Amino acid sequence: MTDPATTDRLGSDRRARVPATPAPDPDAWFALPVLTGTLVTLRPLTAEDADAYLAAARADGGGDEVFRWLLDPAPTDRAEAIQQVQAGLAARARGVRYPLAQLDSSTGTLIGSTSLYEVDPTTRTLAIGYTWLGRPWWRTGHNTESKLLLLTHAFDRLGAVRVVWHTDINNARSQAAIARLGATREGLLRKHRIRRNGTWRDTVQYAMTDDDWPAARDFLSGRLHERRGRRCAPDRLS
Repeated sequence: MTDPATTDRLGSDRRARVPATPAPDPDAWFALPVLTGTLVTLRPLTAEDADAYLAAARADGGGDEVFRWLLDPAPTDRAEAIQQVQAGLAARARGVRYPLAQLDSSTGTLIGSTSLYEVDPTTRTLAIGYTWLGRPWWRTGHNTESKLLLLTHAFDRLGAVRVVWHTDINNARSQAAIARLGATREGLLRKHRIRRNGTWRDTVQYAMTDDDWPAARDFLSGRLHERRGRRCAPDRLS
């Protein structure tokens, strides 16, 4: 019987011998997409989104809770919302971060934001983060579909081999949510960022590779299918 450790090592060796090539269409990595799903649509964030950004952030009084672990605080007025949107657009202009608005597909209402960053077509790697979703849209399937759209874009369209997430070591809910996507916890980046209260943040890093993607895609698609089935099921009289 083959030792499992030997099998794992041989598999790793074979993968290591596969030639590493840059993405076939590097420019596509920096052309922000419009990704449309049944529940959520992702499109580039614009300056005109500031009012809707503020409304989504403050919806159902969620502001501080929604933004608890983000580097920016929840905007309290239009000026702060404009500042945050403009900061995202400036980061896009510098090629640092590529912010996307998350819209409810049925109403067109802006319900949150997410970003691509550390985009590198040479190593075929990108990160997903700076994500928030207004509280009324928690546990509705919007976040699951948003991640499925982004991962499909990354792996199936861009040809990524690796997608990364970073989250605060104290943010247990985010870590559990990332793990449920099928990502692997890779380690701890010590003193990785500075929190808005001035303290050093240790960051937990997760990643998914193209080897992991088929199983993750099937799992996430199944979760969405089950959710739609529950929503469409007729009421039964007992």
